[in-house]
Amino acid sequence: MVDRGLLLVLSGPAGVGKGTVCKALRERMPNLVYSVSATTRNPRPGEVEGVNYFFKTKEEFRRMIEQEELLEWAEYVGNYYGTPRPFVESMLDAGRDVILEIEVQGALQVKKKFPQGTFLFLAPPDLEELENRIVGRGTETEDVIRRRMEVARSEIELMDHYDYVVVNDEIDCACERIEAIITAEHLKKDRQVHKYMKWLKEVT
Repeated sequence: MVDRGLLLVLSGPAGVGKGTVCKALRERMPNLVYSVSATTRNPRPGEVEGVNYFFKTKEEFRRMIEQEELLEWAEYVGNYYGTPRPFVESMLDAGRDVILEIEVQGALQVKKKFPQGTFLFLAPPDLEELENRIVGRGTETEDVIRRRMEVARSEIELMDHYDYVVVNDEIDCACERIEAIITAEHLKKDRQVHKYMKWLKEVT
C-alpha cells in the first residue's frame, strides 16, 4: 500500500523569493511534483500543455469552478488562473509529494478546501531586507514599492494561518528547513500508525 503524498503549499509576500526557493527545492528533490496551474490565457512560445499550464477555454474554466474542481482560482488581466484539484489528488494518491507555489490569498483559499495540506510561510529575515530585494529588481517605481511593502505587511500578519514559518535568509538554508519539514510530516504518527495496526492484525 503506497503512502499518500503530501500537498505542500508555499507562499509569502512578493519579493521574498518563493520562485527561487521552489526551483532550488525541486532540483534538490527531483521526485517532488510541481503543481501545474490551469489558465485561460493563450500559450506562449515554448510552453507545453500539462507541463507549464493546463490551457483551458473560459467556458471550460467556468465549468471547473462550478464543479469545484479547483483548489483556488483568481482572475487577472482578463484571464483565469487556478489549481486543478484532480491533478493534485492523482499525484497524492500515487504517493508523490506535490508543491504549490502561490500567493497568500490563494493559499488561504486552498486551506479552506484542503486543510490537510502542509502550509509553509516563506518569510524575509526582516522588512528592510524584503524592501532591498524588491528595490534590487530595478523594475518598480517608488510608488509601486511602497504599495508592495504595505501588502507585504498585511500578508505577514496572516502568518498565523500557516503550519510552519521558513525564513529565507539563504536559499540553501531555506531548502534544508523545508526538507526537514517534509521528513517530519511523513513521520507523523497519524501517517504511520495504520501500517503498524495492519501488521499487528496480520500476526495475531
